[in-house]
Amino acid sequence: MVFWLASPEKEAIAAITVYKSPTCGCCKEWISHLERHDFAVSVVNRNDVLPKKRELGVPTRLYSCHTARVAGYVVEGHVPAEDIMRLLERKPNIRGIGVAGMPIGSPGMEQGSRKDPYTVFAFDKSHNTSVFSRH
Repeated sequence: MVFWLASPEKEAIAAITVYKSPTCGCCKEWISHLERHDFAVSVVNRNDVLPKKRELGVPTRLYSCHTARVAGYVVEGHVPAEDIMRLLERKPNIRGIGVAGMPIGSPGMEQGSRKDPYTVFAFDKSHNTSVFSRH
């Protein structure tokens, strides 16, 4: 007699929608990072993501190559999954979090062992920013 034990699939932490250019390689790597941390990712490819950034209220000084929405929050750029999980756990009264530019060593921007320091900023609807985390 043979028994098959099916292990239940791991439940996603949260559904996240990523807006990105269809040709962006580092965006694909960041998406893989999120999936490895059990996020359910849906992708919206756009040739121009700037209108979406403006619509979602991302401060221009935090612009990066991709923008995401998760549980009512905005996530801009190469934010580590751990910071997104912390955002979802704490539920602060902010619009979102973001990493300016594309720092080497951030998720999706790995370059061997090189890791440049970078900051994840929280931002509100008035575009005020504060430090959310440092890496």
